[in-house]
Amino acid sequence: MATGPDLAKLHIDRDAPAPGVKRAFKRTVWLAGAAIVMVAALVLALRRGGPAPVQVVTVSLSATGGGAIGVVANGYVVARTKAAVSAKIPGRLASLSVSEGSFVRKGDVIARLESADYAASVAEAQAQLASARATLIELSADRDQLQRDFNRVRDVRDQNPDLVAPQEVETAESRARQGEARATSQAARVEAAAASERLAEANLENTIIRAPFTGTVLRKEAEVGEVVAPSVGGGLTRGAVVTMADLTTLEVEVDVNEAYIARVRSGQRARITLDAYPDTAFRGAVRQVVPTADRQRATVQVKVGILDHDPRILSEMGAKVEFLEEPTLPGAAAPRRVLVPAVAVRSDSGRAIVWLVRNGRLERRDVDAGPVSGNLREIRAGLSGGELVLVGGLENPRAGQRVRPTPATPSP
Repeated sequence: MATGPDLAKLHIDRDAPAPGVKRAFKRTVWLAGAAIVMVAALVLALRRGGPAPVQVVTVSLSATGGGAIGVVANGYVVARTKAAVSAKIPGRLASLSVSEGSFVRKGDVIARLESADYAASVAEAQAQLASARATLIELSADRDQLQRDFNRVRDVRDQNPDLVAPQEVETAESRARQGEARATSQAARVEAAAASERLAEANLENTIIRAPFTGTVLRKEAEVGEVVAPSVGGGLTRGAVVTMADLTTLEVEVDVNEAYIARVRSGQRARITLDAYPDTAFRGAVRQVVPTADRQRATVQVKVGILDHDPRILSEMGAKVEFLEEPTLPGAAAPRRVLVPAVAVRSDSGRAIVWLVRNGRLERRDVDAGPVSGNLREIRAGLSGGELVLVGGLENPRAGQRVRPTPATPSP
């Protein structure tokens, strides 16, 4: 008996993917895996093999003789003669004759206060003085007449005692003394009236605010219409009208680390560089080493006079002062110091270290570093000069790490 075809073989499994789809999926997975491996290898190669660009400087040696830099400190230009000019009496500002930058001489009028009431006081004092003087003239005339009467009665009594009784002589003498006392008292009232007049005139003069010294106006502290007073009383009351300074007394105040203050002395030569003009140096000399130290900052303030007067030098400008060492004796070897930028010295577990660049790789070096002076630090031990030290480009350097050194740009 013949058997029919097996119909079960003709069944189609619709859940199984087609052979072409399987091959495409496997190929995609393989390509993605290969790409990931290649990217990872490239990143690893860049991290391990490629040198990191870093900034380096060459360690310098500085001789302390021959006018070389001994200590460097930063500070600000200030005026030794400076004042906040205020009124001596309270009042409303009526006029202001200056502005920022105005040059004034000692005694020049800077501003005026409203003075009508003070002028009236002067007129009243003058009238009282005139009245007191007129009364004095009258009483002086009475005194002189009473004195003449007394002299006449006394003379008659002396010539003929029978004509004048002793009581009349005593009465005339008493009247003369009373006249003298009234005149003397009125003379004192005249002096008091004159003093009152001088006080009223002084108050009127005090409404005129004058320059206390020759200098330049730096700031206006009040405007016309505002109330000013010798001291600030709050509210709308101003304490000063202008702030002025004598720009011929400009100097630089710097804070020197107390570890270096022994190298600074009065009269020592210095070189001053302003932040605004980094390419120009001005001559200076130490005027004063303030005889006290700042406990919190461990610094001593030094005042350096500016010998080169220049209109470009303005009050409150930032400045760098380089204190110059005196030349050494002829034939004597000048001691040398190792200086590095302050940013090159790092701290690791309480120890000062620097990172050297040798043959394109980093090398750690422990050093004995002094305090910061300006933006430099002296290396007392650990460096001899001429080495390349890392100053930037890596936050977390590692020993043996490959680097590509480039010279650091000097800071202004």
